[in-house]
Amino acid sequence: MSFSVIFAFEIAYLVGAIPFSVLIGKLIYGRDVRKFGSGNAGATNTFRVLGNRAGSIVLLMDIAKGMFAVSLSYYFGNISMSDEKFILYQLSLGLTAALGHIYPIYLWFKGGKGVATLFGVVIAVFPMTALVCMAVFFGVFFFTRYVSLSSIAASIAFAIRVLFVLKYYSILINVFSLLLPVLIIYTHRENIRRLLKGEENKFSFKKKAE
Repeated sequence: MSFSVIFAFEIAYLVGAIPFSVLIGKLIYGRDVRKFGSGNAGATNTFRVLGNRAGSIVLLMDIAKGMFAVSLSYYFGNISMSDEKFILYQLSLGLTAALGHIYPIYLWFKGGKGVATLFGVVIAVFPMTALVCMAVFFGVFFFTRYVSLSSIAASIAFAIRVLFVLKYYSILINVFSLLLPVLIIYTHRENIRRLLKGEENKFSFKKKAE
């Protein structure tokens, strides 16, 4: 592995680890989102704690982290874009950014759940698949109002589309398509427990009262 590729992965992680929810909460609103709501350093909790404007900004910036990580593939690595290895390289950079978001060095490795950052990766690498994932997410969200369940459903839709519609020859790309929903399910394990117990909170676009 060349130095430039290693450097790209380092940048992907460090950018992915930037905790925009905490930064915006503290610098603009004077509140640490980790001390309110679910305590999660992600966009969903930012919506709940700080409102729609702050939540939307954090959501877009978290998505941008995934897209930025993928863009590094065009500047580092010198891999032909016609090779499926290039797609695998892009996905690996994106996954690294998502792991940075989930385990950020700046917050002692306790961050968000990685959904928005991974969605940014899907937008950058599989734009049409991203539309399918959005449709599934909002479809499930419309009927349930559970962000966690909607995120899990969208990640499963991603895997199904890559495996059975896009049909890449690369085993590693197919493995990644399975790894994404596994990671999302893992980061939502507490939500799943609450869903099974009927204790999961439904999402509201209204900021929680203090």
